[in-house]
Amino acid sequence: MKKSSFFVGAAVCLGVCLTSCADHFMADSREREMVKSDLALRQEALAQGPYFDVFASDTVTLREKEALQFLYAYMPLPDLVDYPASFHLMNVRYAFKAQREMPWGRSIPEREFRHFVLPYRVNNENLDEARRVFYDELKPRVQDLSLREAVLEVNHWCHEKVVYRPSDARTSAPLASVKTAYGRCGEESTFLVSALRAVGIPARQVYTPRWAHTDDNHAWVEAWVDGSWHFLGACEPEPVLDLGWFNAPAARGMLMHTKVFGRYNGPEEVIRTTPNYTEINVIENYADAARGEVCVTDANGQPVDSAKVEFKIYNYAEFFTTVTKYTNAEGLAWLTAGQGDMLVWASKDGRYGFGKLSFGKETGIEVVLDKTEGEVETMSIDVVPPVEKAVEVKVTDEQRAENTRRMAVEDSIRNAYVATFPSAEQAREMAVRLDVDADLWTDLLVKARGNWKELEVFVETTDKAQRTRALRLLQVVSEKDLRDTPADVLADHLQNTPASNSSLADRYLLNARVANELLTPYKGYLKQHLGAELVAGVQANPSSLIDWCNTHLQLRDNWNTSGALMSPRGVWESRVTDSRSRAVFFVAVMRTLGIPARVDEVTGKLQYADAADRWVDVRFTAEVQQNAPQGKVVASYRPVKALENPLYYSHYTLSRFVDGTFRLMNFAEDETSSWRQLLSHPLSMDVGYYMLTTGTRLANGSVLARVSFFTVEEGKTTHIDLDMRDNPDEVKIIGNLNAEDLYLPAGLDEAQSLLSTTGRGYYVVGILEPGAEPTNHALRDIAALSAEFEQWGRPMVLLFPNEEMRARFHAGEFPGLPSTIHWGVDQNNRILGEVVENLHLMSRTSLPVFVIADTFNRVVFVSQGYTIGLGEQLMKVIRKL
Repeated sequence: MKKSSFFVGAAVCLGVCLTSCADHFMADSREREMVKSDLALRQEALAQGPYFDVFASDTVTLREKEALQFLYAYMPLPDLVDYPASFHLMNVRYAFKAQREMPWGRSIPEREFRHFVLPYRVNNENLDEARRVFYDELKPRVQDLSLREAVLEVNHWCHEKVVYRPSDARTSAPLASVKTAYGRCGEESTFLVSALRAVGIPARQVYTPRWAHTDDNHAWVEAWVDGSWHFLGACEPEPVLDLGWFNAPAARGMLMHTKVFGRYNGPEEVIRTTPNYTEINVIENYADAARGEVCVTDANGQPVDSAKVEFKIYNYAEFFTTVTKYTNAEGLAWLTAGQGDMLVWASKDGRYGFGKLSFGKETGIEVVLDKTEGEVETMSIDVVPPVEKAVEVKVTDEQRAENTRRMAVEDSIRNAYVATFPSAEQAREMAVRLDVDADLWTDLLVKARGNWKELEVFVETTDKAQRTRALRLLQVVSEKDLRDTPADVLADHLQNTPASNSSLADRYLLNARVANELLTPYKGYLKQHLGAELVAGVQANPSSLIDWCNTHLQLRDNWNTSGALMSPRGVWESRVTDSRSRAVFFVAVMRTLGIPARVDEVTGKLQYADAADRWVDVRFTAEVQQNAPQGKVVASYRPVKALENPLYYSHYTLSRFVDGTFRLMNFAEDETSSWRQLLSHPLSMDVGYYMLTTGTRLANGSVLARVSFFTVEEGKTTHIDLDMRDNPDEVKIIGNLNAEDLYLPAGLDEAQSLLSTTGRGYYVVGILEPGAEPTNHALRDIAALSAEFEQWGRPMVLLFPNEEMRARFHAGEFPGLPSTIHWGVDQNNRILGEVVENLHLMSRTSLPVFVIADTFNRVVFVSQGYTIGLGEQLMKVIRKL
């Protein structure tokens, strides 16, 4: 009897405990207390606003309240200030809804649910109601599947909506990607993570900030399936998990990382912890890795505590900081990375030092802080990436065939949606109705893609006298803005920007864009709320806005480490912000009051224009506001083979010394930043200490780099050498060809990209002239080495300038050509034009042109016109790849 009573009592107690625990979002009471402590700091700083009223609501359950507390404790400032509590509550309720209703919901551990399902933010994207929309659409599609099957199915759904296309650095919201029907890899991965989380599947975005073997980066997705993490290419469905085109590149990566919302205590190596997220290292999921240790000492050999240590990968002609750490009391810092070379840069109190660390070959290095600003020297650095290795994943023929079939169906679904966008002819008809310039309107409307209706409404509701100015506004915002900005936002900037005769008016006054912020209708709001005293003061003396910002705004940079930017309205209302959002706010106020202003694209300086349209530098310090003194720099260059005019980001970069390290100067990514256009004549630059980095990328991924340090003095011209190191025995990267370029395959009506034909890796592309002896000679050379090309196995895409030329060509006249050839037409001579321009060829009329390139857009060989032994020349390069 007593025994029975004991078990009954224990069961009752256990039931109470389970009920009590179920009421809580976090089972660990210590973690709940930590969240409350972190949240209290924000509540104190933002006590004047309504930002935390949701916690007093009677309609919010205890579990929802604790989930909201977790989100509010760690969310970036813009999310807390710019989005209402109802938005965050919706996300919480849909996360719990998925946990209840999806078959795998209860099997997800608390830690994985809290950090990889509940968070609404993936990276620095604009936010929207994707969780609700995606859940409602995806639930019926996946609710009867296993967790593994559901992950694959969600990726197929994503492929129906979005396909890859490069774009600018601002990350679109998931629903904007649906509207546009494409996105870059960062947007595709954000899209897939959002979709997986919407149906209760833990997911995270994985980034390699820079590849070590090529000038590029990439992002993909990991999903938690049955107790472990598995990767997949976002919107690039495969038949199985842990398979993507990037398997081989990832195996020679140096670093892969992911940002986990909040304070995370998982099994992975922590790179750094911020008040918003925990950054973790997942390189060991992909590549052979090793730990490398850095010991930082002073000139006397003593360890340096709290020295800043930057681990840098060579990429885009700079040594890019992928990880920043700080030394301990013993002067030590360490990192686990792929087995290749990194440059390690250490600094403290104005002194610096650097060295090369070869992970896997050496366990560590010592870096001495023995250098100071002003030293002039040049150093050569050979950089070797991890070796390439094959990564095999088993996929049956049946699985591959079914996946290919499904992708074709998904392409047709997405293409049917894209076909609803206005054609050029429809756009011109619309231009006539709107009474606007037809050519300009057509260009803008085609770029707007699924957002075209917003542009139409914007112009249609604008007074006819203002429509030309409306089109000027559309011209100065970014192309991505055309794809995702609502009509009311555009109207706000048009209607509330004062008229101006300034030559800077369109780009730096009318323009709605400042940096990478979400465009909002701030001008009308600021006009209404700034107040007469502030307006009069700024218009009389623009620098008085600096004093206002210093007096009224609290800076909390550590509360906004995500990269998202707060809206100008959010800054005004909360009076708590970060440095980058403060700069956007400053520009917004200036433009609202009719004063051109900007964040300079090259130097990152905050500036406003005076009455004579001269730029005035802005510094939020007690110093007297004056522009930095300037000097000039000119670079001499002695051309090496196949490189007459080095390009910024491809062959060289400039960086300025700031706070112990060098900060990249961002010039345009086009011919205007070539050596000939930028540095062959004196270039005005702020006085200071600079570093010139040059690099010759070899076909095997290695780099022959050189760094040179120099000083720019006021009123003087500094002469430097732009020296490209060379190794004539190695295959080098000599230019670029976009693998996403389209051509028309023979026998088909729809264009496709080079990449879709070749798959990932090296390939040959040629532009031919049928019947001409140079083309005939080249094809016979290739046919003579057909067996070797077959053994290589990579595609050759041979194109003609137009369909008439293709029809005149008969491949039967050249028996023995390899079966790897794909024939087609280079529509509008786009590919030929790109090759001629990027590789500085003679003209478009001298054919044939042959190129060896890879799908990272790197060209390693080019031939134009009549060439003896072309087949052997191609194979000579191929054998070295």
